[in-house]
Amino acid sequence: MTITLTDSCVKQIKALRDKQGQPDLNLRLAVDGGGCQGFEYRFEFETKEGPDDSTFEKDGAAVIIDSISLQFLGGAEIDYIDDLIGAQFKVINPNAESSCGCGTSFSVKD
Repeated sequence: MTITLTDSCVKQIKALRDKQGQPDLNLRLAVDGGGCQGFEYRFEFETKEGPDDSTFEKDGAAVIIDSISLQFLGGAEIDYIDDLIGAQFKVINPNAESSCGCGTSFSVKD
């Protein structure tokens, strides 16, 4: 499965790593049950991969996704948006049938 990182996502991951002074930090993206649509995205920074993780890299920045979450994210694009509503990592997910207004919660296609 392929996960694409936008240039904006890569730039933000690197900026946050530099700000923390930890060049080995990676962004972890997970899918949890919950939220107003049934599933929600969770973002964290960490330094280690687990045995069931996949890593997607671009230009020295990486996103780590566990095997369960990856089932819901195949073909997704990870972006970073900074607009009037606020700044956040955003998932453009072809597997999502609908999402909430803020984009953190989604339902999957049958």
